[in-house]
Amino acid sequence: MQANSNTVESGAQGLGKSLLEISRLDYVLALFVNGKGDLGAMMGSAVVLRENPQLLMVLSTSLAVLIGCVLFLVWRRGGSAPSKPPEKPTPLVKEEEEEEEDDSGKKKVTVFFGTQTGTAEGFAKALSEEAKARYEKAVFKVVDLDDYAADDEQYEEKLKKENLAFFMLATYGDGEPTDNAARFYKWFTEVEKERGPWLSNLTYGVFGLGNRQYEHFNKVACTVDEALSEQGMFASCLGGKRLVPVGLGDDDQCIEDDFTAWREQVWPELDQLLRDEDDQPSSATPYTAAIPQYRVEIHDPSVPLYEETDPKQNGQAIYDIHHPCRANVAVRRELHTPLSDRSCIHLEFDITDTGLTYETGDHVGVYAENLDETVEEAAKLLGYPLDTIISVHGDNEDGTPLAGSSLPPPFPGPCTLQTALARFADLLNPPRKAALVALASHASDPAEAERLRFLSSPAGKDEYSQWITVSQRSLLEVMAEFPSAKPPLGVFFAAIAPRLQPRYYSISSSPKFAPNRIHVTCALVYGPSPTGRIHKGVCSNWMKYSVPSEKSLDCSWAPVFVRQSNFKLPADPSVPIVMVGPGTGLAPFRGFLQERAALQESGEKLGPAVLFFGCRNRQMDYIYEYELKNYVDTGVVTDLVLAFSREGATKEYVQHKIAEKASYIWNLISQGGYLYVCGDAKGMARDVHRTLHNIVQEQESVDSTSAEATVKKLQTEGRYLRDVW
Repeated sequence: MQANSNTVESGAQGLGKSLLEISRLDYVLALFVNGKGDLGAMMGSAVVLRENPQLLMVLSTSLAVLIGCVLFLVWRRGGSAPSKPPEKPTPLVKEEEEEEEDDSGKKKVTVFFGTQTGTAEGFAKALSEEAKARYEKAVFKVVDLDDYAADDEQYEEKLKKENLAFFMLATYGDGEPTDNAARFYKWFTEVEKERGPWLSNLTYGVFGLGNRQYEHFNKVACTVDEALSEQGMFASCLGGKRLVPVGLGDDDQCIEDDFTAWREQVWPELDQLLRDEDDQPSSATPYTAAIPQYRVEIHDPSVPLYEETDPKQNGQAIYDIHHPCRANVAVRRELHTPLSDRSCIHLEFDITDTGLTYETGDHVGVYAENLDETVEEAAKLLGYPLDTIISVHGDNEDGTPLAGSSLPPPFPGPCTLQTALARFADLLNPPRKAALVALASHASDPAEAERLRFLSSPAGKDEYSQWITVSQRSLLEVMAEFPSAKPPLGVFFAAIAPRLQPRYYSISSSPKFAPNRIHVTCALVYGPSPTGRIHKGVCSNWMKYSVPSEKSLDCSWAPVFVRQSNFKLPADPSVPIVMVGPGTGLAPFRGFLQERAALQESGEKLGPAVLFFGCRNRQMDYIYEYELKNYVDTGVVTDLVLAFSREGATKEYVQHKIAEKASYIWNLISQGGYLYVCGDAKGMARDVHRTLHNIVQEQESVDSTSAEATVKKLQTEGRYLRDVW
C-alpha cells in the first residue's frame, strides 16, 4: 500500500488538505464511477463523493453486491458445492502411459494381480522388484486389475498394447475370482468366447493362488492361462506365446515355495527376451530381497489420536472393503441350547441411516479386533508398552518413497500400539517364510537366527511344513520360540505380521424383512490346535463377547461392508427351488425364506421350496427351529427335510437325505427349478455334488460323462448355485 500511496501523493499536487481527508474507499468508488485511468478525473469524483454521503452509501452497497456476485461465481466454478454425488476417481492411465513412452529403448513389462488377502499382490511386487534388479533395460509395472481400466472397452484397448505380461491370480470360494479381479475376469472370459484371436503380440506367464482342498483348485488362473494359450496358438506366427507353464500355488502347503519354483522358471526365459548378448548373465549377480520396513514415529502422549470418520463425510459415496461403514451391534444371542458344548451366535448389525444397503443372498465383510489377551501377548514379545503412541509411514521424512515398492499402504495414525495390534495385525495365522527371514535379521542370538533362516530356506521345506503348517503354529507362538528376535515396529508391521483381513459371512436376512439390519449367523471357532494352544477365531470370538445396543448404550461396533453375490432367488417366485444348508449353511436360506414370506404377504404365488437342513442333535444345535417350523406352517417352505448326524446308530447327513428323495428332487430341477448349496466346500458341498451327479446318472439313465455334462450345464445356466467356504 505504501507504494500506491506515494504514487497518488506525487500525482495529486494542488489538491491540498482536502486530498488527505479522502479515504481509500473513496478512491476505489471514484474509479468505479469514473471508469477511466485519468488521475485528475478520479480526484474530482472522489471529492464529489466525499461531499455527498447518500451517493457514497448507494455506490458502496452496489460495489459490495458486485464483489459478492463475482466471488459466488468463482466459488461455484471451483466446485465447492457439488451438484451430484462424488464419483470414484478413475486412474490417471493416460499420464502413466505418456511417462512410459518416454523410456525410449526400454521394454515394458506389466505384472497384474488379483488378490483377496494381499498375497497375490505381494508376489506381484516381489517378482517386479527382483526383475528390476536383473533387467536394467526394461520397465516393470505392478497393476491392480481393477484399476487397469475404467470400462470393458478400455480393457481391450489397453491389453492389445501389452507385449509382455504376468498375471498373479487368486481363486477363492467356489472357483470365483477375487473382488478386484472379478470385473476383468467376467469381461475376459466372455470376450474370449465371442471372438477369435485378438492378443496376437502378447507373451505371458500366469501364477495361480489356490488350495487343493477345494474342488475348483486355481480355476481362475487356469481359465485365464488356457484362454491366453489359445490366443497364442492362433497367433504363434506373430509371436504371442506362453512364457512358462501356469504356476499352481497351493496354500494348503507352502505357497511361497510354489511361487519361488515358478519364478525360477521365469528368469531364463526373460533372459532371452530382455538381455543382449553382451549383458552379464543374471545368475552372476544373486538377488537378495530387501526386508520391507515402514518409517515409524513414536509420539508424545499429548499427541491427539486418529479418529475414524464415516467415509461419506469424506465424500466417499460407496462403502467397500477400503471404505467400510461403522455399524453398531444391535442384537446378539446364542442359538445353541445349554446342552451343546459348542456355540453359534446370531448377531445383528444396525445400519439405520448409514446409507449401507444389501440384497438377499449378499455377503457382509466384518473387520473384527484381536482379543485383548492376544494383543497383550504380542506387545510383550515386541517389548513395547501398549499405550505407546505410533504412526507408520510409507515414505521418508522429506516425502520421497522408501526403498522398494512392496509396502502396502500404512494404517491410519497416530494410534496406540494396542489399537494397531488389535485392528491391523494378523497375529494368529502361521507366519510366511518371508516373515521368518525378517525375524532372523533381528535375532540377537546367532543360533536362533540360523534356525529361522533354515526354516525359511529350500533346505528347510519339510521342517517348515511339519513344524509350522501342519502344526498350525501361530506367529505369536513362533516369536515366543525365538525370544531374541525383537524386530522394530516398522519391520513387524511391514514384513512380519500381515494386515488383519475382514471375515465374510453369508447374510442371514432379507432387506424385505429387515431393511435396517444385517443378520449374521456365526459358528464359534474355539478349540485346541496341534500344538496344544487353544485357538480362538478372531471374528467369531469378537461376536461371541460383543455387547449389543439392546443391553448397553456403550455397545460394540465394527467396520462392515457388503459384497454382492450371485446367490439369488429366481426372478419368478413360482419357480421351484431346492436348498441345501446344514449348520450355519442355513444362513442365506433364512434370508431366502424371509423374502418368500414377504412376497407371499404381497400376494405373489410361490412355487415349491424344499429345504435340507442338518445338524448334530435337535436338542442341541437345531438353529432357528421355530422359525423354520413356522415357514412350513405358512407354506413358505413346502418340504423341510432334516438330518441329525448324532442321534441314530449311524451318522446321517444331508447328502443321504437328498439321495432318498432323488426322483422328487430331479423332477423339480427338470421343471426348471434351481438348486442351491451353502456350507463347507471341502466336505459337504463336494459330497452333495457327487450325489447330484449320481442322481442325474440314475434318473436320466446316462453314463458318468453325460451326467457330469448335465450338471455343468445347470451351473452354466445359473440354476445350480453354491455359496461355499
